Amino acid sequence: MATLTTLALDAMGGDHGPSIVIDALTQALSTFPEVQFIVVGDDTELQPLLDQAQLLGNPRVVVKHASQTVTMTDKPGYSLRAKPDSSMRVALELVATEQAMACVSAGNTGALMTNAYFTLKTLPGVLRPALVSAIPQQQEKFSLMLDLGANTVCDSETLFQFGVMGAVAAQAVLGIERPRIALLNVGEEDTKGNDVVKAAAALFQQSSQLNYIGFIEGDDLFSNQADVIVCDGFVGNIALKSCEGLADLLLSNINENIHKHWLTRWFVKLFYRRLKSSWEWLKPDHYNGASLIGLRGVVIKSHGDANARAFYSAIEQAVAATQRDLPARIRDRVEQVLLEQE
Repeated sequence: MATLTTLALDAMGGDHGPSIVIDALTQALSTFPEVQFIVVGDDTELQPLLDQAQLLGNPRVVVKHASQTVTMTDKPGYSLRAKPDSSMRVALELVATEQAMACVSAGNTGALMTNAYFTLKTLPGVLRPALVSAIPQQQEKFSLMLDLGANTVCDSETLFQFGVMGAVAAQAVLGIERPRIALLNVGEEDTKGNDVVKAAAALFQQSSQLNYIGFIEGDDLFSNQADVIVCDGFVGNIALKSCEGLADLLLSNINENIHKHWLTRWFVKLFYRRLKSSWEWLKPDHYNGASLIGLRGVVIKSHGDANARAFYSAIEQAVAATQRDLPARIRDRVEQVLLEQE
């Protein structure tokens, strides 16, 4: 009998509590028969939910009690010092001790970054972990963007390593043999940008092992010009959330104006199927989940406001990352590139 893959789920993280995690778990159990789950959290809350979902006694579901919860307002350092028995920390320790192959959490991003960095440590040679996620592109393709908020301040060497790790992830996740790497900047010209971005560009240009194509501007984030888009976490988080906000605005305006004029109703009716198809492809909950790469284990950060469908998407990413052994691939690639720099 084949060994089952084990995932640890932080059931207490996020804005909506354990109910959405249990709903996502129900779907994941039917989709991934080769995966078992350790659900981490307050068992007094989890037991009734699991009973309601008819999952109590399921041989592929184990409950691991954790007496504390990291809130969305907890500061990272406080979560690390004051909450050693939090569901987040316990789930990460299951990965560190190889009782689980991946951790999925919708908890506080800063706390997850800090606890993961402390518990799992970075891969040899890696300076900082980075949050990476897929973003949609023209022609129904995808690129990877990092960092999305784990490191608000980065030096040039860190940005360079983000490019290396992002390229490995693009090869493994997107199936692109030689990913195009670009630095997000305020212009495409070599003279544009701050000193850190310029120094990072110089490091990319010196590496013969990477397919670096230069700078990319914000209005080309979705133009399919690059497969890996590199920036610090401050820029990346603002860019990503600005795009999410714009999408919400457009959808809100469509909903508000759809019944105001007969021509609008006719247009929507005529193109309904195409609009629905496009929206299904772009729906955020289908691509929820950012991988915290560069660690000695797989950690997937789900959006704090994730619904069950979105959390299930994060579980999908965790399964894919473990099957492709992403940490080992990144470790080997970083080692090769660092040797080239010596």
